[in-house]
Amino acid sequence: MFRLDRRFVEEMIEHARQEAPLEACGILGGPAGGPVMRVYRATNWLQSETEYEIHPKDLLQILRDIDAQGWGDPLGIYHSHPRTEAYPSPTDIARATSSDGTPLYPGTLYFIVSLMDPERPIVRAFYIQNRSTIVEEELNIS
Repeated sequence: MFRLDRRFVEEMIEHARQEAPLEACGILGGPAGGPVMRVYRATNWLQSETEYEIHPKDLLQILRDIDAQGWGDPLGIYHSHPRTEAYPSPTDIARATSSDGTPLYPGTLYFIVSLMDPERPIVRAFYIQNRSTIVEEELNIS
């Protein structure tokens, strides 16, 4: 179970709403094992309604800040699905894995914010272990 402060969930939802109908994206930072200490909003380099890629300039800046904080690796990567459910799409899975199907960021949670029902956004988190093994992580939001 992954613990997450409600304010960070609300920040991801707010970002998704602001970017809609495009997919929003960003990174969650904090010490290894949590808790999340910061949501880093990023620009969707692809400017797409159906896929995302964190702008390289944003990614470099975010990773430098996470390193400066002494947090190590990002705790999570988030993006939105403006019109579909909060579950990794085939494109999401392909982008999270290498050509041999292994994860690019092992141990990193992928958070998806669904705005399929804009009045009732849903946030879910997944470990993408390979192209055929997607494991949902239960969120404890407090």
